Order: sequence, then C-alpha cells, then structure tokens
Amino acid sequence: MKLRKLALTASLAAIGLSSALTAYAQAKEQFFPVLVYRTGAYGPNGTPWANGYVDYLKLVNARGGINGVKLSFEECEFGYATDRGVECYERLKGKHGGGTVFQPLSTGVTFALTEKAAVDKIPLITAGYGRSESQNGAVFTWNFPLLGTYWVGADVLIQHIAKKEGGYDKLKGKKIALVYHDSPYGKEPIALLEERARMHGFNLQLLPVAHPGVEQKATWLQIRQNRPDFVLLWGWGVMNSTSLKEAQATGFPRDKMYGIWWAGAEPDVKDVGDGAKGYNAVALQHGAEPNSAVVKEVLEKLHGKGQGTGPKEEVGSVLYMRGMISAMLGVEGVAQAQTRYGKGKVMTGEQVRWGLENLNLDQKKLDAIGFAGVMRPVQTSCLDHMGSSWARIHTWNGSKWEFSSDWYQADEKVIRPMVMLTSAKYAEEKKITPRTPEQCKQ
Repeated sequence: MKLRKLALTASLAAIGLSSALTAYAQAKEQFFPVLVYRTGAYGPNGTPWANGYVDYLKLVNARGGINGVKLSFEECEFGYATDRGVECYERLKGKHGGGTVFQPLSTGVTFALTEKAAVDKIPLITAGYGRSESQNGAVFTWNFPLLGTYWVGADVLIQHIAKKEGGYDKLKGKKIALVYHDSPYGKEPIALLEERARMHGFNLQLLPVAHPGVEQKATWLQIRQNRPDFVLLWGWGVMNSTSLKEAQATGFPRDKMYGIWWAGAEPDVKDVGDGAKGYNAVALQHGAEPNSAVVKEVLEKLHGKGQGTGPKEEVGSVLYMRGMISAMLGVEGVAQAQTRYGKGKVMTGEQVRWGLENLNLDQKKLDAIGFAGVMRPVQTSCLDHMGSSWARIHTWNGSKWEFSSDWYQADEKVIRPMVMLTSAKYAEEKKITPRTPEQCKQ
C-alpha cells in the first residue's frame, strides 16, 4: 500500500514538474501574433509579406533567439477585412503570455486598433502605412509608423516629379491625378498632395476606386478625357495590375505613372509584363533584394532544410523583403528593450514600446543582421515614432524592378506642421494630454 502511495506521489510530482517546465518553457518564449491575409482579393500581395515576416522569426530562432529567448508565433487570417482584423487582434492579444507587437498590414485595421492598443499596452508597428500623424509619439504613444508614412511617400513622389520636370516652378498648371483605393489607406496621401498643390500650383484630380479595384473603366475614361500629366497610383492587390492594364488600353504612358510602395511589387506587374514597362513606384527604402546577406542566410538555414514558409523563388522579392524588415523591426524593439529590462528575459508590450522608442539601427547593426545595402539607418525617439523618412524610386523594366533615382528625404518643413496640427486635433478630440520631453525621460 505504501509503495502504491509512493508511486502515486512520485507520479503526481513528475506531472507537476512537467507542467512547471512547460510553463517555464512557454514563459521563455516571446510571442509574436501574426495578422495575415493569404486569401481573397488581396491574398497575392499579402502572402509574400506574411511569408517574409514568419521566415524572419524562424531565422531569429535559428540564430539562437533574442539573447537566448526563442520566438513563438501564431497566424490569424483576416482577409483584409477590418472587422475580422479586430477579431484576430482580440483573439491573439492575450495568448502565450501576451502579444509582443501587432503589425496588421492594413490602415483600416490600424485606425480600429489605435485606441485598443493604448488600453492593452501593446505596440502597433505600421511600417509604411497607417496614420501619417502617428509619427508624433507625444500623442500616439503606441503607434510606430517606422520607415515612413503615406505623407512621406507622397512628398517624395512630388519631389521626384519636380526634379524630372526641371524644378517646382515647372509644376504650375500641371495636372496630377490620384487614382486611389477608396479606403482609409487610399485617402491618407490626399492632405499632403493638396498642400503641395497649393504650394506649387498644380491641379490635383481625385479618382477613388471601389474595393477590390477590378472595375476601373469609368476612372480611366476620366483620365482619357482630362489628360493628366501624371498619374499617382495608391492601389493594393488586383487594383494595381488592373490600373496598369487600363493605362495600356487607353494609351496613357506608363512612364508617367508613379505608385506608392504598395503598388510597386512583383504581383502588380508580372501579369502585365512589357505592358507595364517604364512604370515607376516609390520604394520603402528597399526593393527586390535577392543578393542581400539576410536572403542568403534564409535560403541556407531555412529553405535549405525544408523549413521555409513559402516558395523558395519568392525569397528576396519586394513584398517578401518588406515582411522580413517589418519582423526585424519588431525583433530589434525587443532586443533594445532587453538592454534596459534584462538580457535573456521575455519583454512585455510596455517594455517593447520603450525599445521601439529607443531604436538605433546604425549601419554597423544593419550590416551585422544581414541588411547591408537594403536599407538606411533608423533612429527613433519618444517623440519621433517614424525614425527615417528616406525613399527612392524604382522602375519596372519589363522583367524586374531596378532603382532609377538617388535617395530622397521627405521635406520636414512641409510634413512636420501637418503632423503636429493633425495629431493635436486628435489629442483634443480624444482628450489625450500629449507627453512632454521630460515625461519621455522617465
């Protein structure tokens, strides 16, 4: 009888130890929720981004984690629908000890989560999208539009067009049409373009396109009638290739078309081929980067062992790289947080926010993690949640994207007043007291 009791006690102790070890193992993992859309009208564009994002998390684990802390992740498919994106956020935010950071890849979802994230104390990284005024970290304390906003993208495009034309004075009287996705995403650049139109005297024509963007006959009929000098394309998914096909059909020159970075990737042009030759897009620093060190490492450590997330041939493509860069920014936010709160420890969302507010990805650091030649340094602060405003133009040559400009930096004299004014209105509306520089030091 005593032996049976001893055996039972030992068994229960073993179960308890096993549970404790499991809990400890889980506690030692940094959880990255992954909102994705691999299905639906935007799946062809959302999928390579998601594959790049997940592959980078896997690569960090293959490197040994963040100072020994391994990463866990879970995907939630939301089909680019805002309500489903919010549902995914609610489902994942408390799992596995709590979400580290959310990256929704949707401006609509970003708008919907801005207030929720502040309550839940989980940072939102919106690299190259989201609310343009959220650069102001004094008001938007949990939003991080790292690398650039749509105001940055629009400003760089106008700078580039002015340079091609021979100066800003040459824009007076020109017609510039904005063909945009009729959503929060597509509407974001309008304020900046209207400001630039006032400054330089060009005529801005706004042409919204309804989701998902496959019906554009009426839009391009207006373009044929009004004959704009340039077309700016703020599309996503099938809308982009449809616009290029319509431009070809109506005879609008593709070299007079300029897309935002979400309209400048392989899925946008591959089905159009030579018909898209000469089409330009602003690049969110990087382009297709098949020869970068980080891509070679992914091919060796993941795809070489059958552990890659998607097809091997997409590794290094534009949207795949953007997914990798987005994941890297989140990982580096955790790594920076560990310098203050303890190396080798799992960081909370609040601690990661501090890390993201104190990013200093200098060239030496970028080179060390495999991003040499891919992007420029990024340095954030408590009050500047963007960290970089550099971009360049790349052009489709019929078979691949090639850089076709030097680097541009968005004009702070134009953008900063807009950021401060719009964020101040938001703070007043939401009864937010902006943080002071002194509070940032705490």
